[in-house]
Amino acid sequence: MLNDIRFTSEAHFLLVSRLRELIQKTVPGATDEVKYGGFLFSADVPFCGVFAYSAHVSLEFGHGAAMPDPHKVLQGSGKLRRHIKLGSVDDISAMHVAFYLPLALEAARGA
Repeated sequence: MLNDIRFTSEAHFLLVSRLRELIQKTVPGATDEVKYGGFLFSADVPFCGVFAYSAHVSLEFGHGAAMPDPHKVLQGSGKLRRHIKLGSVDDISAMHVAFYLPLALEAARGA
């Protein structure tokens, strides 16, 4: 899967790789699997996914609507899901991704 992303976009490959590292560092014991065209992460429950699109990489939260958003970076207006669109590695810190990962796990566990 990562090789497919690398073939399409080196920038997206780097971004997805860094996101995977950050998720596994921030949520110890988190595992990932290739599913639905991206990487789904679980830590006893599924809590987020990383998907590469042509113009951006999306970090998606299945229970994102239940998460607080003090940095105003969550997008989406559906009943449950929210996502953060990332265009570069710098967006990981600019969008406070590490802050949202434990919240995503907590929201998924509370569902």
